Amino acid sequence: MISKDTLFALSLFPYLGFLWFISRSPQMPRLALYGFYGTLVFVAVTIPAGIYAKIHYHEALANIDWLHGGAEVFLTLSNILIVLGFRQAVKQLQGQGTGDR
Repeated sequence: MISKDTLFALSLFPYLGFLWFISRSPQMPRLALYGFYGTLVFVAVTIPAGIYAKIHYHEALANIDWLHGGAEVFLTLSNILIVLGFRQAVKQLQGQGTGDR
């Protein structure tokens, strides 16, 4: 049986492939792309935070509120960038649509 830690590590490869493809698309909004890359920052922060929680508190990261919340801030910021990036792209497309009429 494959462990959750191994599955988590393996899931990075498809995500890196996803980032590689969308970073080459001219249609991908830059701000949203930064948000998708920000998800990697979230992962990079969460892993050491989880290790620290396990070593220092002998608990899972989810049980240490201040540490868990601090790590989740990076995911929240990434999600905000993604939403704002796509919102900006939709507004830009809507502006082009009204100019054609």
